[in-house]
Amino acid sequence: MNLEKYKKNPKTQYLVTNLERVLKEEEEVLALMKDEEMKEMALKDLKNITDQKEALITQMEEILKEEEKEEEFPNEIVLEVRAGVGGEEAALFAEELATMYRKYADKKGWTVSIIDESESPLGGYKEASFEIRGKDVYKEFRFETGIHRIQRVPATEKMGRVHTSTASVAILPIRKKTKFEINPADLEITFSRSGGAGGQNVNKVETAVRLTHKPTGLVVRSTAERSQSANKEKALGILSAKLEEMQREAEDSKHAADRKEQVGTADRSEKIRTYNILQDRITDHRINKNWHGIQTLLGGDIQKIIDDLQEFENLQ
Repeated sequence: MNLEKYKKNPKTQYLVTNLERVLKEEEEVLALMKDEEMKEMALKDLKNITDQKEALITQMEEILKEEEKEEEFPNEIVLEVRAGVGGEEAALFAEELATMYRKYADKKGWTVSIIDESESPLGGYKEASFEIRGKDVYKEFRFETGIHRIQRVPATEKMGRVHTSTASVAILPIRKKTKFEINPADLEITFSRSGGAGGQNVNKVETAVRLTHKPTGLVVRSTAERSQSANKEKALGILSAKLEEMQREAEDSKHAADRKEQVGTADRSEKIRTYNILQDRITDHRINKNWHGIQTLLGGDIQKIIDDLQEFENLQ
């Protein structure tokens, strides 16, 4: 029996020790069975040993399967929102989307922390990123990537005209086993002072980290942690996730014809959903489905949307 895959995994190492002990006992009992006088007693021992062995192997296999599942659907993501077309209205919409997702995360008992945020002068987000941790977080949020569009009459609109604004959302899974080895020579790292509340330390110490991946031009910022090293580590994790996502999008585009019916293949440039305030309706264009009660949905009650998207994907 090859035990190497169990020995390599920290979660199954302690069980391998027990299994090796049981296997040694099995050898000893099998040797006893050659003695006719000991055979009957040895058979009883062998049954007990076999049960122990099977139970240990089953337990270790379940641990490895759970890890594979978590690798596919990790319990940690970075959620990014960015204002699109529509000026200040787009920034306000980007913040509304971020609030919607954060409220949903609160309902699920997930933890949310700000990684970086850039506010618009008149309110809202030019862009913001959040780390969200919790069971099935990527599985539930994976279909949110893409362009979200809102249609409404802005508060500042005197003629009652409907304006259309957009915001982009990106969901980046943070996997424990990254596929990318980032060459330090490919990185340009700059430090700055973190903005926002936080006392004197925020203004005096350059803890914010900005990473530029020179081969791709990707830029990642992390400002939420209290030290340069912690922000750098977080930024590297996000950069790895972005590089993996770029590779996924490139692979998906090669097989676009085969995957066109699947909802989990959107990128930032694809319009996926419209929020029509006047008609009190949200429409997801990928599955051609509507939901009403838009203020409740924007308040974080989006489970029905997530469930419908997952159901559609499972039927494909």
